[in-house]
Amino acid sequence: MDNKTVSALAPVPTGIETEHLSRTVFDKALVSDISVQLRPGEILAVVGPSGAGKSSFLRLLNRLDEPTGGTVRLNGQDYRELPAQELRRRVGMVMQSAFLFPGTVATNVAFGPQQRGERLTSEQMAALLERVGLPGYRERDVSHLSGGEAQRVSLARTLANAPVALLLDEPTSALDEASSRAIEELLLDIVRERQTVCAIVTHNTTQAHRIADRAMIIEKGRVISVGPAKEVLDAYKEV
Repeated sequence: MDNKTVSALAPVPTGIETEHLSRTVFDKALVSDISVQLRPGEILAVVGPSGAGKSSFLRLLNRLDEPTGGTVRLNGQDYRELPAQELRRRVGMVMQSAFLFPGTVATNVAFGPQQRGERLTSEQMAALLERVGLPGYRERDVSHLSGGEAQRVSLARTLANAPVALLLDEPTSALDEASSRAIEELLLDIVRERQTVCAIVTHNTTQAHRIADRAMIIEKGRVISVGPAKEVLDAYKEV
């Protein structure tokens, strides 16, 4: 079988698809019957009021929380068929605050591969830090980083696992405007370059307008609207 035939038979990445995804805790529906597709190479902004279930939805996508109904498919495969550690490597998450380990930038970035018995080469480390705009930061102690720099290290640590999807939970809400814009530009470049699946929870509709291809409005755990970002967000402002 030649290479072209092998390539033709290889599965085509379809992204992440949720099927009637739900989570109920103590009779309260945090996420209710959400079916949506997250596609490679685009950013889906998840928007809604505080307590709407945005973060709960995001946490279900890599099983940080378990669904009580429905499921998630990663490139067509039910994600319950994957070991949790493997799933979270492939579906990486960046939180609002950069929870970095004590030590150097390199120690943090190398953590994921080390858990799999792999080692980043000096060249790979340098390329990752260059990619997130931190050249020469390898031996920098994380305690000496600014908020924007720490968030870039968090992103580099996630990218070191070569994820197929990035989940971001208000990653710029604690940053100043300049740092927020820099992270947005970096995110856009990475998603387009790697054709990564990406979902970002944000309370900032202006940010969502800037970077999202599609938007999804959640209220009381349910999807109110999903579609092209400008169309959905403009309608949401009018409510």
